Amino acid sequence: MANTIVLGMQWGDEGKGKIVDLICPAFDAVARFQGGHNAGHTVKFADRHFALHLLPSGILHPGVTCILGNGMVIYPEAFLKELEEVTAAGVAAEGRLWLSDRAQVILPVHVALDGAREQALGKQKIGTTIRGIGPSYEGKAARYGLRLGDLQADDLEAKLERLLAWLSPELAALEADPPPTVAELVTLCRGWAERLKPYLQETSGRIHDLLDDGRSILFEGAQGALLDIDHGTYPYVTSSNATAGGACTGTGVPPTQISGALGVLKAYTTRVGGGPFVTELHDDTGEHLRRRGNEFGTTTGRPRRCGWLDAVAARHSRRLNGIGTIALTKLDVLDELDEIQMCVGYRYRGERLRHMPTRLDILSEVEPEYRSFPGWKTPTVGILDVADLPAAARDYIAALEQEVGAPVGLVSTGPRREETILIDRPEVHGLLGDRTADVLRHRDGG
Repeated sequence: MANTIVLGMQWGDEGKGKIVDLICPAFDAVARFQGGHNAGHTVKFADRHFALHLLPSGILHPGVTCILGNGMVIYPEAFLKELEEVTAAGVAAEGRLWLSDRAQVILPVHVALDGAREQALGKQKIGTTIRGIGPSYEGKAARYGLRLGDLQADDLEAKLERLLAWLSPELAALEADPPPTVAELVTLCRGWAERLKPYLQETSGRIHDLLDDGRSILFEGAQGALLDIDHGTYPYVTSSNATAGGACTGTGVPPTQISGALGVLKAYTTRVGGGPFVTELHDDTGEHLRRRGNEFGTTTGRPRRCGWLDAVAARHSRRLNGIGTIALTKLDVLDELDEIQMCVGYRYRGERLRHMPTRLDILSEVEPEYRSFPGWKTPTVGILDVADLPAAARDYIAALEQEVGAPVGLVSTGPRREETILIDRPEVHGLLGDRTADVLRHRDGG
């Protein structure tokens, strides 16, 4: 039995949705452990295309239990809309979709506050998705937040009065529209409670029942490790722990039950929103990566900032998360380039830095130390065996493994599930347990 964490090693948008979808047959359940509908996971196979935001990618697999953990923040309207969309597409969810009654509720007042704050910051804005994520997590930490289980509570009105007492003064100071009244919010919440009733569970206990029965669980992260509230490029981060530790706190599963972590790493680097980006390209190459890689947000549609692979940042992620194996995505986006570069070090005022700095003033000033590679100038789309990759592409992967400090076990050679190389390595078998053959059959349409 393997219980594996899958998470992004950069600033999100690494292709986690495809990887989770691909390896789902090796697991009995998939659990999201942080974030909210600010995330976007794209899954493509055959002629089908799904854009998921809250639901785990495992929802597309009939035999897989899907769990939205206690570490998440949920806007019920977004959850119900997404559920309606996948149901209309023929995906049956009831009975195998569990929604933690400990997850925090996002209310319209949170969304309004998020937008008002970003507008007030002007050029200094963080670049949030304005989905109410941060304000909801703040309420959780300050202990005035509303949990999904509270939607059915007898004292719901009192809880909402307290919440509005916290948030209304700031909304007024920011000259935002007045929030809904307590009575209006009570009506809204009671309606949500009725519609969410088939899915609400005490998920921690249910997950432990699965583990006690010998079931395997895949823990699905959102965003990326460099957006982690503690270890990312603070304050240009998300409001939750997007690193491996979040899988434990966000589901109630102890570290002793986790088998390992699979890190999803794009063959170049992108980020959305503000914050330092050491390898960002403002030239034709950056635009080529954006266009060729379709680098526009699944959730917001915003164009992503693009640059060369930053191996220093990836090594930082590998250490933070205990990454045992890398899933390398979007290798094919580099197919047409004459030359490819990889950042292998930082220099700050003449000194070579050994670690990714915490201070943003330093990170904004560092100069990338690049290692250049010749482009392979031949299509890699759809290749299924690593031996069939061009020699230059294999050299690039080998250098990446050396610089980051972990082996590559999967290589994505296109957006679809079937366009993936699964490398026969012990590390891969360790993360997938004894069901690696099931993953290969799934990739091949079996």
